[in-house]
Amino acid sequence: MSRARQPPLVTGISPNEGIAWTKVTIRGENLGTGPTDLLGLTICGHNCLLTAEWMSASKIVCRVGQAKNDKGDIIVTTKSGGKGTSTVSFKLLKPEKIGILDQSAVWVDEMNYYDMRTDRNKGIPPLSLRPANPLGIEIDKGRFPQKDLESLFPGMSADFTSENFSAAWYLIENHSTTSFDQLKMAVVNLKKQANKKNEGSLAYVKGGLSTFFEAQDALSAIHQKLEADGTEKVEGSMTQKLENVLNRASNTADTLFQEVLGRKDKADSTRNALNVLQRFKFLFNLPLNIERNIQKGDYDVVINDYEKAKSLFGKTEVQVFKKYYAEVETRIEALRELLLDKLLETPSTLHDQKRYIRYLSDLHAPGDPAWQCIGAQHQWILQLMHNCKESYVKEQKGNALLHSPMLDLDSDVRPSPIGHLSQTASLKRGSSFQSGRDDAWRYKAPQQVVFVEKLTKLVVSQLPNFWKLWVSYVNGSLFSETAEKSGQMERSKKNARQRQNDFKKMIQEVMHSLVKLIRGALLPFTLREGELRQYGGWEMKSELSGQWLTHVIQTVRLSSESLTALEIPNDMLQIIQDLILDLRVRCIIVTLQHTAEDIKRLAEKEDWVVDNEGLTSLPSQFEQCIIRALQSLKTVLDCKPGEASVFQQQKTQDDVCQLSIGIMQGFIDCLEQLSTKPDGDIDTSHLSVDVSSPDLFGSIHEESSLSSEQRLLIALSNCRYLERHTFLNIAEHFEKHGFQGVDKITQVSMESLKELDQRLFEMYIEFKADPIVGSLEPGIYAGYFDWKDCLIPTGVRNYLKEALVNIIAVHAEVFTISKDLVPRVMSRVVEAVSEELSRLMQCVSSFSKNGALQAKLEICALRDTVAIYLTPESKSSFKQALEALPQLSSGTDRKLLEELLNKFKSSMHLQLTCFQASSSAMMKT
Repeated sequence: MSRARQPPLVTGISPNEGIAWTKVTIRGENLGTGPTDLLGLTICGHNCLLTAEWMSASKIVCRVGQAKNDKGDIIVTTKSGGKGTSTVSFKLLKPEKIGILDQSAVWVDEMNYYDMRTDRNKGIPPLSLRPANPLGIEIDKGRFPQKDLESLFPGMSADFTSENFSAAWYLIENHSTTSFDQLKMAVVNLKKQANKKNEGSLAYVKGGLSTFFEAQDALSAIHQKLEADGTEKVEGSMTQKLENVLNRASNTADTLFQEVLGRKDKADSTRNALNVLQRFKFLFNLPLNIERNIQKGDYDVVINDYEKAKSLFGKTEVQVFKKYYAEVETRIEALRELLLDKLLETPSTLHDQKRYIRYLSDLHAPGDPAWQCIGAQHQWILQLMHNCKESYVKEQKGNALLHSPMLDLDSDVRPSPIGHLSQTASLKRGSSFQSGRDDAWRYKAPQQVVFVEKLTKLVVSQLPNFWKLWVSYVNGSLFSETAEKSGQMERSKKNARQRQNDFKKMIQEVMHSLVKLIRGALLPFTLREGELRQYGGWEMKSELSGQWLTHVIQTVRLSSESLTALEIPNDMLQIIQDLILDLRVRCIIVTLQHTAEDIKRLAEKEDWVVDNEGLTSLPSQFEQCIIRALQSLKTVLDCKPGEASVFQQQKTQDDVCQLSIGIMQGFIDCLEQLSTKPDGDIDTSHLSVDVSSPDLFGSIHEESSLSSEQRLLIALSNCRYLERHTFLNIAEHFEKHGFQGVDKITQVSMESLKELDQRLFEMYIEFKADPIVGSLEPGIYAGYFDWKDCLIPTGVRNYLKEALVNIIAVHAEVFTISKDLVPRVMSRVVEAVSEELSRLMQCVSSFSKNGALQAKLEICALRDTVAIYLTPESKSSFKQALEALPQLSSGTDRKLLEELLNKFKSSMHLQLTCFQASSSAMMKT
C-alpha cells in the first residue's frame, strides 16, 4: 500500500507573463510521480493538460492556452496528491496585431486581412492596404508603458487605420526619440503621398486623352458627311448611303479603338496574372525560400511551409501548381537526406539528435530514423572504446624504454577520480588524493591505469545520452513534446517494444566490451585466447601494485554507480559487478604477495637498537607493515551496494589464508636468519641502548659488534613479544577486516614461532650452560683432590666460586638485554649445573667425614645462592646430590657447616646481590 502524498504546490513559473501559446516551465513540489499521475493543469483558468509534459516531481513544461482571465494561478492536480495550490501567478498578455506588411516569425494568411478599424476580417486585396510606416522614416519604439498611454489618451488609438486615431499617441509610441530633422522629413513624405492621391484621377484622364480626341474626330467626320449627303434629294439612295456611312464609321471606329482595346485586354491579362502571382506567391516562392532556410538552418520554417503547401496544393490538378509543387518535393527530399546525414553524424549531442529525428518525422521520412540513430550511436561508442585501447597500447609500446612498467604509489601523487560523474565523491584510501596535480600523476601512472580511467570516462559520458535516446524512443517524446501526434507516438512505442531485445543486446555488447577491455589490460589471464587477441595486446612485464589496483577498483565502482543511476536494469550491469569482484580478489592477492616480499626485506632494516623492554624495532615494523597493507585494502574489502563479499568463494579464502600464513612465516624466517648470522655479517656500528635500562657490568654496545649469544637473546626477546602481543594484534586486525580462517593463521604462526623460540633458547643454553657444566668436574678434582682423604673444610672452594661468577655473568648479559628472560634462562642454567653436580656426587664411591662435610658445604652454598631460580627438576637434582652424601652425625659438624655457609655468603655478598635483587620476581618459564 503506497503512502499518501502531499498535494501539489507550485512555487515558480518561467516566464511569469506572456501571450497565448507561450511555452512555460512550472516548478514546485509533489508535482506527480509520473506522466500518468498528472490529472489536471490549469493556468489562468484554462486547461493546459493537453500540452503538459511531465519532467519530474518538481518540473512540468506546457504551453499557455487562450485563457479568459488576464492573471491567475497555476493549479496542478495529481492522482496521488489531489488538487494543489500555487504561490505564484501568470499574467496573460494581449498579442500584438500583425499587419500585412509587418515582419513576423509565423505565417499569416495574406488573403484574410484583419481590418483593425472594424475589428473583423475582410477579404480585400493586399495592394489596397496602406503602408505600415506612413511617415516613411525609421520607427523607434519607445519604452512608455501601454497602460500610461491608454490613460493619457482615453478612447483613442495609435492605429492610423482606426477612426479614433491619435497622432500624438502614434508619435509618442513610435517616434519618441526621433530627431526634429527626421520629423520634418516625415512631413515632406506625407505631403508627397497626399499629392499623389489627388493627382491620381487627373493622371488617369491624361493617360486616355488621345483616345478621347480620336473618338471626337471620328464623330465630327460622320456628322459632316451626313450633312453633305442630306442636300441630295435622292430618296432611294439615301438609305444605302447611310448604311455605307455607318459601315465606314464602324470600320473607322474599329480602326481607331483596336489599339486601345488591345492594350486594355493586355492590361487585363497582366492584371489577372499579377493577381494570380500575388495570390499564390507562397507556392511560387517556396522552392527558393526552402533553399534559403535550409542554408540558414531554419528547418522549422521549412517544415511549416511544406505542411502548408502540402495541404493547399498536394492534390491540385492545375499544371503550373503541379510543376512548382513537384519542385518543392524535390527540395524536401534533399532536405530529408541532409537531415539523415546530420542525424547519423558523430559525435552529436542528444539535443541535436532529438531535433533531427523530430524534423525527419515531421517530413515523413521513410524507415525509422530514430532506430537508425540508435544503431549508429551504438557502433560509434564501440569504435571509440577500441580506438582508446589501441592508442594506449601503441603509446605503451612506444614508451616501453622510457617508463618502468611497475610503479609504486607510496611516493607518487595520487590523482582525483573522474568526474563525474559526477559527478562526485573523492577517493580515500589511507590518505586523501591530492587535486591539482593530475598532469604529474598521469606521467607517473602505468598506461593500463590511465587507460581504464579514460575508457570508463568515455563510457560514462556517452552511454547516458545513448540510454536517454532509447527512453525517449520508447515513450514517444522524440516526436512531440505536447503529445499532439498521438498516432505517431503509438507507432514509435510499438516499434520500441519490438526492438527491446535488440537494444538490450546493444547495451550488453557495450558492457561486455568495457569489461573485456579492462580485463585485457589488468586481468589478461581471465580471457580466452581469442578474446585476448581482440581485447589484449598490453606488455605485461610486471603486474600492477595493490595501490594501483585499488585506484582502478574505485574508478570502476564510480562508473558502475553512474550507470546504475541511469536506471539501467541490474542484469545488464551484473558483468561489471563480476569484474569488480575479480579485481578486488586480485588486489588482495597482489597486496599480500607484495607485503610478503616487503616482510622478507625487513632483515635489512634491523638496527639492533634495544629499548628498555629488550626489543628492537623489528616487531613494530612488522606489525605496521601488515596494518598498512590491511588499511590499503579497506576500500577493497568493504562491500558497496550490490557487491558480493570478496571471501564468498572458498578458493579465495584458502588463498588468502595461505598468503597470510606465508607472511607470518616469512617474518619468523627473518628472525631466524638474523639470530643465526655469523658475526661478521651484521653491522653494529650504529647500535645504541636505552639509557633507562640497567647495565651492571657495562653496556654490550661498547663492543664493535654483537656476539652470537647477544643476538640470540635479542631474538628471544622479540619472539616473546611477538607471541604475547604482536601476533594477537595482527589476528585482531585480520578479524576486523573480515579475513576468514584467522584462527588457523594464528595457530600455525604461533606454533612456528614457538618452535623457533625453543631452537634459539636451546642454542643459547648450549652456548652458556655447557662451559659452566664442563668446568665443574675439573674444578672439583683440581690438585688431586680426594673425597676420601681431605682436610677439615675451611670454606667453599674456588671452582664453585668460579661457576657462580660465570652464572652471574650469564645473569648480567640476559638482564642487560631483557630482564623478563632472566628467570627462564637462569632456571635452565641452574638445572644444568645441579644435574651435573648431582651426577658427580653420585659417581663418588665413598666420602670421608671431612669430604662429606666439604661436599655438603658446596652443594648447600650453591643451592642457597640460586634458590629463587630453583625448579622442580633442579630441586630434585640437589636432593639427589645431598642423598649421595653421608649424614652429619655430630652437632659440631653441623655448626661448622653453618658457620662456613655464613662466611661464604658474607664474603660473596657483593657478587650474590644480583640473585637477591630479583627475589621478589615470580618464577617464569
